[in-house]
Amino acid sequence: MDAIAQFISRAILQGTPLLYGATGEIITEKSGNLNLGIPGIMYIGAISGVIGGFFYQNGADRVEPFLAVLIPLLCCMFGSIVTSLLYCFLTITLKANQNVTGLAITTFGVGFGNFFGGSLIKILKSDVPYLSLVKIAQAYKTPIFPFAEDMSSIGKMFFSYGFMVYFAVIIAVVSGFVLKKTKAGLHLRAVGENPATADAAGINVTLYKYLATTVGGMIAGLGGLFYIMDYSNGIWSNNGFGDRGWLAIAIVIFSIWKPSMSILSSYLFGALYILFNYINVPMTYIPLIQMLPYAVTIIVLIATSVRKKRENQPPASLGLSYFREER
Repeated sequence: MDAIAQFISRAILQGTPLLYGATGEIITEKSGNLNLGIPGIMYIGAISGVIGGFFYQNGADRVEPFLAVLIPLLCCMFGSIVTSLLYCFLTITLKANQNVTGLAITTFGVGFGNFFGGSLIKILKSDVPYLSLVKIAQAYKTPIFPFAEDMSSIGKMFFSYGFMVYFAVIIAVVSGFVLKKTKAGLHLRAVGENPATADAAGINVTLYKYLATTVGGMIAGLGGLFYIMDYSNGIWSNNGFGDRGWLAIAIVIFSIWKPSMSILSSYLFGALYILFNYINVPMTYIPLIQMLPYAVTIIVLIATSVRKKRENQPPASLGLSYFREER
């Protein structure tokens, strides 16, 4: 039982950055924008938080937990928002191709993160190829339920996490409620389905696209910050983020564009991602096991396409630029 509880806890931690990324991308795609720059935005969010945490940890006589959380969090949000606004300007204002722009943002984000991450490592003149923010990470990893340490393995499975694990779930639940039950959510979905009709009805299409893409990018950036500060114990190493940004985009399809479903989907993908560590198979089969999340996504995509239920399909104008003069 302890082994199972440990596996589930690891899956939740592994799935949390995916949940941030998937929730952010769902909000973005509901506006009709296909942001393939989410991996890059998560990378920039992570390095922005690392930069803020680095200068605070090395410049303060004593690291205060509140500031240790707040400073990297604000830096992460700032970096993610600026990058998202760049994507918005290129795709919404200048009508650039969304696929090409997203891939460019991802390439830029990885290069940006590696450059500044490597620069911080050189500042420390360290012999190791990574940056350690242990004091900052401790503030993020501190369980919000102090009684968790005295509980059984089952109790720890639910109550032994830092605040960002629960914050990811809250954001997903609130996002689902807003999209489904509020006037703003209805307008956003209308923009994603048919921007010309929404425009004719008096909805500011450009404003909704900017807001949804920027907020979605900011949420995704928090996933990058969580991965470094909580899951990786404050350790930054260049190119250490892996393919989690792309997995987050795959979860959007797997959860059929529903934030509430993305919660369990993210934890499932987290479990599949670490499954090879818990089963005894020859090394040659490990790449096949690591491929499972993508294989499952393809199966779900085929199944939803065959059923052709409108509520399980992506927004009708997804990936298409809106030209008001063609209305």
